[in-house]
Amino acid sequence: MQEELFKFWIIPVTWIDILDITVVTVIFYRAYLVIQGTTASRMLMGLILILIVSIAVQALNMSGMIWLVDQIRTVWVIAFVIIFQPELRRMLTFFGQSGFLRNIIKLGIPAYVHEVIKTCEHLSKRRSGAIIALERSTGLKNIIETGVSLEAKISQQLLLSIFNPRSPLHDGAVVIENDQVSAAKCLLPLSQNPYIESSLGTRHRAALGLSEQSDAIVIVISEETGKISVAYKGTLNRNISVAELQGFIEEVLKSGKTRGLWRKTTNAGKRQPLTNVAFK
Repeated sequence: MQEELFKFWIIPVTWIDILDITVVTVIFYRAYLVIQGTTASRMLMGLILILIVSIAVQALNMSGMIWLVDQIRTVWVIAFVIIFQPELRRMLTFFGQSGFLRNIIKLGIPAYVHEVIKTCEHLSKRRSGAIIALERSTGLKNIIETGVSLEAKISQQLLLSIFNPRSPLHDGAVVIENDQVSAAKCLLPLSQNPYIESSLGTRHRAALGLSEQSDAIVIVISEETGKISVAYKGTLNRNISVAELQGFIEEVLKSGKTRGLWRKTTNAGKRQPLTNVAFK
């Protein structure tokens, strides 16, 4: 028999109960992160409303509504899988990309990262402006829906053609989701942080804005200077090299954490962490 820790009102609570509640809470929280900011979140609220209605009609013994809810309930599971198929796939991908599993299985860096790095190097050399958002655990469906859907395999040739100044898709962001180019010409939310340097252009403000609202890695290529910057979790790391960009992306994808980028300072000649350089 399990040892009772304490009583909540008249309900005895054990270690297993605490573990059970913790696991369920983590699962629901992770599921929320996956569908946050997507149309599926609104559909989920609709399903929750239907569930509440079904409980209410059962309590009130409304026979007509009970019959109707019972008919709907028979197709709930199938409807759930169909409606949330992209989110369920993203959730499985999220758990598969967790740092814990990566440490056990030693998963490698996705092949598309090298295509993105080569593209950024090429765009930087020819000074072509670009924004590339790499989706992680937070869904970007609301961003994807503002652009042109592609659902195409990631390649350097495709990305270069998108950001060609003569291309109708070059003005906007490319979103990479589940190892494919999901959409181009996407609109990103501009950062509302009042401490951003006035010298930052719209691309950098948009990249920073998306990083403030999600855990996406957002890469920016300056059209004026060709300099590479990357925004992540509300921090804009500016004027970094291709090697630093690759190391940063690989570190985030492996562990979800970063020790910071590095640059040479003008006064001491030493290398110092490059963080929050967009703010004063």
